[in-house]
Amino acid sequence: MRIGITCNVRSSESAHSDIGLAGDAEEEFDSPETVQAIAETLRTLGHEVEIFGDGEPLLRRLLSPPRPDLVFNFAEGTGIARSREARVPALLDMLGIPYTGSDPLTLAVALDKPIAKLLVAAAGIAVPRGVAVPYDPVHYQANHERLPPATRTELAALTLPAIAKPAFEGSSKGVLSLSLIDDPQQLEPAILQLSRAYRQPILVEEFIAGDEITVGVVGNSPPQVLGVMRILPAQPDSRFVYSLEVKRDFENQVRYEAPPRLPSSAIQALESAAIAAYRALGCRDVARIDFRLRDGVPWFIEANPLPGLSPKSGDLVILAGLVGLAHRDLVGKIVDAACQRLGTSASASQAAVFPLAS
Repeated sequence: MRIGITCNVRSSESAHSDIGLAGDAEEEFDSPETVQAIAETLRTLGHEVEIFGDGEPLLRRLLSPPRPDLVFNFAEGTGIARSREARVPALLDMLGIPYTGSDPLTLAVALDKPIAKLLVAAAGIAVPRGVAVPYDPVHYQANHERLPPATRTELAALTLPAIAKPAFEGSSKGVLSLSLIDDPQQLEPAILQLSRAYRQPILVEEFIAGDEITVGVVGNSPPQVLGVMRILPAQPDSRFVYSLEVKRDFENQVRYEAPPRLPSSAIQALESAAIAAYRALGCRDVARIDFRLRDGVPWFIEANPLPGLSPKSGDLVILAGLVGLAHRDLVGKIVDAACQRLGTSASASQAAVFPLAS
């Protein structure tokens, strides 16, 4: 097949940017090495591959022949809008070009953490109690040092410690050492600091003390659990947070355990919750679902339907490797899942399978 890759490539300057408070603006983007690794993997699987990127170059390329048989999408989108991950799939849908991964609605919903929590909770999965603090640019431009009274009342009802983080981010952007808050006097300043830096609502959730868990899910009919992985601090810490600072230094600060040394009942609960969340959010082909596990109960934290696929550092890739699945095979599984959903095989020709818009 002719496969196009849609992606956002990190600039060389951002590789050494400050951690957090908007110095992490390109944290979700992929390195040139990751993009080339995925392209080469797809070539070894027998496909003709072209890197399309995102934005205007992508638009121009898609309007020029030949069109791809399939797009391998992991474009994160630019800016801070909660719909940024939905733009490329929406464009591909409009042009009638098939692609891997979830559709625009799922990508927009999953990036909006408060909305994702509502849908997952409706499916019967435990979610931390929280408050979404609205972002009002006029309020912050006026340099107010206090939140509106109604918001302060909502926050006062939360049990501390709590985690404060941007509502529309991934890759732990804005999840920092200052995000874990014990002192009520620290809560409001931390929220204001995050709001001004990330220019979006801030989600404040009660901290779930327990194990940090991620579950990989692939496929569609039915989706299958790829594996369950526990993320443990290198030094025991009951208040461990898988923050951006930790992820930037993961080789020294954490160890990964898959399959995790947990009771079978806990693993079954995590697998069931992951599949339920995957379905509740409408995920397709692949996703990574994050939980905190407390007293055997999985608490949903977030879902990532565009999981990182760096051969060296992506959590889903690390999980796959620990359960015996190479990076090449993981990429192949994603393509196979998309092709099965589309009713074709990964080696079928475009003319027989993908009628594209003229």
